[in-house]
Amino acid sequence: MTSFGTVESIWTERLGSLRNVVRQRVIAAQLSEHLGAVVTVLDGGCGQGTQAVLLAAGGLQVTGVDPSSDLLERLDEAADAAGVEVRTLVGTLDDLDVLLRDEQFDLVCAHGLLMYLPDPEAALRALAKQVRPGGLLSFTVRNGDALALRPGLRGQWAKALAAFDDMTYVNELGADAEAHRLEDVLGWCERAGLSVEAWYGVRVFTDGREAAEAPDPDSLQECLAAEVEAGRHDPYRRVASQIHIIARA
Repeated sequence: MTSFGTVESIWTERLGSLRNVVRQRVIAAQLSEHLGAVVTVLDGGCGQGTQAVLLAAGGLQVTGVDPSSDLLERLDEAADAAGVEVRTLVGTLDDLDVLLRDEQFDLVCAHGLLMYLPDPEAALRALAKQVRPGGLLSFTVRNGDALALRPGLRGQWAKALAAFDDMTYVNELGADAEAHRLEDVLGWCERAGLSVEAWYGVRVFTDGREAAEAPDPDSLQECLAAEVEAGRHDPYRRVASQIHIIARA
């Protein structure tokens, strides 16, 4: 099995790609609508810290946890460049009890993480433990209800056909991952004692673009505006690449 850690260098090479920029900016826009009472934030699997730095720039107290010291170094550099402070801790979700002990947060984030884990529902429960009563959990999953769409639009018929029945896949980084259907993810939340406040689609119109394609600066703002609108409206959000759920403890 190929894990995310083995393809980390490919990930960092594509941080500025259109698809990654859309994903990060759309998630940030969606999350911004729910930050009214948030002061403290935990970003689990924060990677290079795009969301962590944006949240810190908004005046929030942010802690980022990730197993990659290289990505956390990138986070520190980005935070310095933005003139903000983010506490960074090296570790996985299994280490949260030791790293954070009884500390809880107004907002816990896990974006682009659960699709790589063998038991995402258990991971969600672990993350929920770090949310203070009344706080929020923001997380994304690969949309199993639309897994066939990207290969289908590209004319990759064998991959499209396989995606109707098999939720496991190899993503475009080359890592093994798993998609999940919205109905199942809502069940995770219910069993974890979380009340879903909102769910969004992430990356509708640009998901079929090539993985390394760079954004067009002349059209990026319109592209982002269209993606944000698609992510909040049916039927578009239901065929997005990822599902973004915001739930309250």
